[in-house]
Amino acid sequence: MIKNLGELKASGYQSKSIKDELRDNLIKHMEAGTTVFEGVHGFENSVIPELERAILSRHNINLLGLRGQAKTRLARLMMNLLDEYIPYVAGSEINDDPLNPISRFAINLIEEHGDQTPIAWLHRNDRFAEKLATPDVTVADLIGDVDPIKAANLKLSYADDRVIHFGMIPRANRCIFVINEIPDLQARIQVALFNILQEGDIQIRGFKLRLPLDVQFIFTANPEDYTNRGSIVTPLKDRIGSQILTHYPESIAIARKISSQEARINVAQSDRVYIPNLAYDLLEQIIFEARQSEYIDHKSGVSARMSISMLESLVSTAERRALLNKEKHTTVRLADFMGIIPAITGKVELVYEGEQEGAAFVAEQLIGQAIKTFLPGLFPKIEKLSKKIEDSPYSNLLEAVFSDGGIVLYDESTDKDYQSTLDELKPLNALVSKYQPETAAKDRYFVGEFVLWALAEHHKLGKERLQDGFQFKDLLGIL
Repeated sequence: MIKNLGELKASGYQSKSIKDELRDNLIKHMEAGTTVFEGVHGFENSVIPELERAILSRHNINLLGLRGQAKTRLARLMMNLLDEYIPYVAGSEINDDPLNPISRFAINLIEEHGDQTPIAWLHRNDRFAEKLATPDVTVADLIGDVDPIKAANLKLSYADDRVIHFGMIPRANRCIFVINEIPDLQARIQVALFNILQEGDIQIRGFKLRLPLDVQFIFTANPEDYTNRGSIVTPLKDRIGSQILTHYPESIAIARKISSQEARINVAQSDRVYIPNLAYDLLEQIIFEARQSEYIDHKSGVSARMSISMLESLVSTAERRALLNKEKHTTVRLADFMGIIPAITGKVELVYEGEQEGAAFVAEQLIGQAIKTFLPGLFPKIEKLSKKIEDSPYSNLLEAVFSDGGIVLYDESTDKDYQSTLDELKPLNALVSKYQPETAAKDRYFVGEFVLWALAEHHKLGKERLQDGFQFKDLLGIL
């Protein structure tokens, strides 16, 4: 390991700016056909190419998008484009490049010790700094301030620049620096960034230092038409090289991949709870319905974190039932979707009509709408109420439910009781076999229950919430 400046020079090391470093390492990945943005799905043909172009252009970057669109994750993954280690002058507060020092401390140290100047090494994991922009952030936090204690200890005049205590940005020299939610930063604080981004100097109190910091800036922001707390001031936007728009997953398949990857489901839960394929799709469809719902504020967005929380709650609902019944294995049921309502109500911003109806009502409406959306792709479309019930593919099933006086699916029933209740409806099994013959054996009961819920959503069956379950029977019998 190189320990001093002389050894560093002898090794042939050459200084490189962080933007060139990111660019060169990205080129290596592109030539090798690999990517540093592993685990980010749905951006392959949109956001990631734009991000790569920005890096190749050596731009500072603003990631603009609604909440839960992986903006911060993209910024953190850029650490993988940094060299594993870089040398810096040991003891430097701002990671001075030994071959290109910019602070008085490093310059004086090298003048005094020459090739014997001690060198330390900085790992890529220590080259990422992040600050959440809040209204209480000050210029002193980001850039620095005069430190009277340092002045007293070193017996220095306030006119000496050595009394400066550097803020987060100078300390992030040769690093990636992320400011999240930049519109929330007060306009006067944003103005303080102008010189750093463009002119390469910093201004602290009475000092104006020519300090050409080497920083890769990444900003994240929600669209300004949504953020009413502030906006990015125009001159700052002018100094940001690339603004990249992020977006939500465009298909259920991509959304499923993200939720499955991010959900905190341990091995014990996975072993105990089986999730049917249709349940996964329904869960993601709820998100798509929420983004179009008249009850939900579209400008605020519906975060991907909601589907992750819903998946965790769905598994936990089924797991709880299995634990109560002392069952080692269970399968998710459609009634378990009632357990995801708390994961929805806290993550959506309702418009006035939604507030009037209530968050729980809106959540149930989203579940019902997801069921209605999926039905035509699996079973015959349910037509509006007609006099000739015998013309419907569902007539035998409806008659079976009516003749039995309805059926009840209890929330905490064992798998054996749940399955036997559905098995008694012979027309239901026949319907699944006819229209979904390739359904896996493990999934058949969920698909069967799905048909009952779909009929209820289309007002062919009555569905009543009991204290401990759901009853399906003649619609008129409930009204």
